[in-house]
Amino acid sequence: MIRLTEIKLPLDHEEGEISQAILKKLGISEDQLISFNMFKRGYDARKKTRILLIYTLDVVVENEAELLEKFTDDPHVKVTPDMEYKFVAKAPANQTERPVVIGFGPCGLFAGLVLAQMGFKPIIVERGKEVRERTKDTFGFWRKRNLNPESNVQFGEGGAGTFSDGKLYSQVKDPKHYGRKVIEEFVASGAPEEIMYVSKPHIGTFKLVTMIERCAQKLLSLVVKSALALALMIFIWTTTKLQV
Repeated sequence: MIRLTEIKLPLDHEEGEISQAILKKLGISEDQLISFNMFKRGYDARKKTRILLIYTLDVVVENEAELLEKFTDDPHVKVTPDMEYKFVAKAPANQTERPVVIGFGPCGLFAGLVLAQMGFKPIIVERGKEVRERTKDTFGFWRKRNLNPESNVQFGEGGAGTFSDGKLYSQVKDPKHYGRKVIEEFVASGAPEEIMYVSKPHIGTFKLVTMIERCAQKLLSLVVKSALALALMIFIWTTTKLQV
């Protein structure tokens, strides 16, 4: 695929104008354009009277090699990078020791998920309750000032990020596209598909709870499946202990 950057269109443009912009940029006919995907959509609001949408598009065309050669010196026409997540290891068949992940916030969740996807059987240790229960406790504190010191914004499944507004962007550069893996897992767990391409992706607090639940269920199903449903994953809470 070819990646086109800095494709600018009016804020109120028609849907078909994107494909027309591709044809114009590459100087090709409509029958040469096979398909395209939106990788990113941002805004140029420097002129308040002329706000623009800025697209990064991944394009499939018939004469890709010729076009790449034609636009060799154009920084806005390049080969689409490989964004597929590469697992760093695979659990051996005779695996006996199991990795332990401390904490089930965003980092712990993805550490556990990736380990499970590689075939390892992680043990997740968390202080606090499952996300639905801690949601009740947290809102109980915010609304009635009833603090449960073992189940609140800080402690429990999903971590403090569960009660954020769900912003998913930072100023950190991501040349190996690790963040793409996170976004894809979020979408697979029920997050809005638009977070795949908007420049400042945002999920929203009330969608995070369900998403965290589904991520946890996926992790658990991978571990149980790989272990033939034996007792291989343990969540340790301060008030309860769940063993599957």
